Amino acid sequence: MSQQPSAAPAPTSAVATVSERHDWWRDAVIYQVYPRSFADSNGDGMGDLEGVRTRLPYLRDLGVDAVWLSPFYASPQADAGYDVADYRAVDPMFGTLLDADALIRDAHALGLRIIVDLVPNHSSDQYEWFKRALAEGPGSPSRDRYHFRPGKGKNGELPPNDWESIFGGPAWTRVTEPDGTPGEWYLHLFAPEQPDFNWEHPAVGDEFRSILRFWLDMGVDGFRIDVAHGMVKAEGLPDLGSHEQLKLLGNDVMPFFDQDGVHEIYRQWRRILDEYSDAMGPEGPSAEGRGRVTGGRIFVAEAWTPTVERTANYVRPDELHQAFNFQYLGTHWDAEELRTVIDRTLDAMRPVGAPATWVLSNHDVTRHATRFANPAGLGTQIRLAGDRALGLRRARAATLLMLALPGSAYVYQGEELGLPDVVDLPDEVRQDPAYFRGAGQDGFRDGCRVPIPWTREGSSYGFGDGGSWLPQPAGWGELSVEAQTGEPGSTLELYREALAVRRSTADLGAGDAVEWLRAPEGVVAFRRGDFVCVANTTGESVAVPAHGRVLLASGEITEAAGEAKVPADTTVWWTRA
Repeated sequence: MSQQPSAAPAPTSAVATVSERHDWWRDAVIYQVYPRSFADSNGDGMGDLEGVRTRLPYLRDLGVDAVWLSPFYASPQADAGYDVADYRAVDPMFGTLLDADALIRDAHALGLRIIVDLVPNHSSDQYEWFKRALAEGPGSPSRDRYHFRPGKGKNGELPPNDWESIFGGPAWTRVTEPDGTPGEWYLHLFAPEQPDFNWEHPAVGDEFRSILRFWLDMGVDGFRIDVAHGMVKAEGLPDLGSHEQLKLLGNDVMPFFDQDGVHEIYRQWRRILDEYSDAMGPEGPSAEGRGRVTGGRIFVAEAWTPTVERTANYVRPDELHQAFNFQYLGTHWDAEELRTVIDRTLDAMRPVGAPATWVLSNHDVTRHATRFANPAGLGTQIRLAGDRALGLRRARAATLLMLALPGSAYVYQGEELGLPDVVDLPDEVRQDPAYFRGAGQDGFRDGCRVPIPWTREGSSYGFGDGGSWLPQPAGWGELSVEAQTGEPGSTLELYREALAVRRSTADLGAGDAVEWLRAPEGVVAFRRGDFVCVANTTGESVAVPAHGRVLLASGEITEAAGEAKVPADTTVWWTRA
């Protein structure tokens, strides 16, 4: 018999959209919105908060639990908002604080939570503290809030150490002092417009605790912490010595990443979040008129660490709640590799009582529909289209595998449409700062940031009434929400049904273990209670036992005499219930 994904069931009610448990985040599906590329409400070619607000019903109907918003703070936009000039203001390109308030309220009314980005490793060079530090000169208290150092060499003409920026080039920039002479150098692990805070200075911690409270009082449900592993630097800022150029996604031990001192910062932050969560109680903030969401507030760490075991340190019971599983994101579509990283992840998270998280794409890496379309080993930032049909088939299968695993999952906007990376953007339209600095991060992140298509036609395929800040490719409309809605077998309907099945199946969601099943080489197979997931990562059809009733499949399968034929690059969900 033939099994194909069917159209999504009717949307659940707003109340049912959110888990009633206090620890909702243990099995949440969280959708990342990159605001400038999601929806444009005023036709200026740039997405905004009002655009996000108008599309919230789509996200509710998709079946996600929470929405994570990439930065929308006041910023010169040297690095797409990750250079913050005012942590308590919305950049005019995205709207106002009133727009943010309306978005949070509407999301809560729909049963969706809102998680906002927090950028504590560095500020913009237009942040008031940094401008004051430049104006006040060497030895001023303001400079102590950043990493200012005299240079090496006879006249201080050399950087204080040999650290490199993730975006390429030295991690130091020399300033011109108020008297016009060449002066000290300041540290920036990213762009020169992003000076690193000195977290040894008490004012920095005071400021960010205040920022946390500001947004918690606005009603946000959590924070994704950018560069969560980078705030504390090794004492003395020692040289790296002989070392290959640093990459954003590297896993080497570095004196400026994953230092033990970051954990005391997070213990202090956790106490603040627990205050708000305890004040809300398990029934959530409905008494404040904030909608029907339930449970506590959370922290999510963007922590690039050498191992998943080191990542587990960030989610100990008195620290953060979740940490992105970048080891999983970087795993090839290979059964043995997948089993290894799944086991290591679950084994690492179990002792600290934290949920595993699973993610396939985000705003910093090539979309997995394109990564999987290319040979393994090219990394997470590539500029090759590859085999589009192969990439989409694998991406669909990888999604069902991810959503079957114990814990929480993240979905990057547009992956539910099967969007590929736009690999042929003209160089003159690129805005990734790494693209303009030699020998650093590859600089092709713009390809995953192209505005998503909502309609088959229109000047920007429904993104807005005008154009779009990055050009959308021809044919984008056939991948749009409009084109895929109600279309049996479409990637959008596969996501909708997968999330509905995940929510309604008791054996899916939270947990800390899987039972591996015997399977042919190249096949991942595991059981969770009455639920069974089988993923064929090979290029050939395989025969496996039929494990009960088919819940969902990423491609067409056939069953006969208790056996199922699973095509190449296909995942199947069964239940014995």
